[in-house]
Amino acid sequence: MPDPWGVRRAENLLTTLEGILSARVVTTPLGEVSEIHILAQSGLAPKQLVRNIESALLAHLGLKVDHRKISIAQTAEVRPIETLERGAVREKAMQRQVLFENLTLGPGRRPQRVQVAVTLSCNGRMETAEEEAPDTLRGRVEAAARSAVGVLDRLLEKHSVALEGAKIVEAFDRTVVFVAIQGVGGRESHLLTGTAEMRESPERAAVFAVLDATNRWTEARRPA
Repeated sequence: MPDPWGVRRAENLLTTLEGILSARVVTTPLGEVSEIHILAQSGLAPKQLVRNIESALLAHLGLKVDHRKISIAQTAEVRPIETLERGAVREKAMQRQVLFENLTLGPGRRPQRVQVAVTLSCNGRMETAEEEAPDTLRGRVEAAARSAVGVLDRLLEKHSVALEGAKIVEAFDRTVVFVAIQGVGGRESHLLTGTAEMRESPERAAVFAVLDATNRWTEARRPA
């Protein structure tokens, strides 16, 4: 039987241990462990790694392995492909064109109204836009979305965006803010949509929904 007791599960378990980059478990045709090959970071004591591996396999899988079947290779350079992919994703996120900086709410110029200010940045340039709206949940969400779109409109310079609408919706047992934005570049017009789960505040979710809708569109049209 291939993988009779869960070799992949054992390998996944071992890669969660501190200092272990990748693991390969080799079994006999009867399903017994014959070899365990480990690639670990340098600077870690091999004996301690072997003890950690033995303990993890015994505690999680009930599998007792002779320490002589475990071989350790150490390196400071090689990382598994999953680690490389996660690093690439993080690096790409840090290079996003438009970044959220701040959101503030204050009293409006008239009673029962609120002033919403959103600050975004692009390539080191920071801009703030303000919108006043009725002090209601819907009013604050729409004002936050309009403010974020207003900042984007300034930062894009040669292109334009306008808010079509913003609303709070219930989906999959979660509350999210949904926005629709019209993006105009040259003779082309695109309807952009985005969502963000309402976690910290509905106003902040509205800003993140705007960024979700426009992220790729603005990236393709960023100023030179």
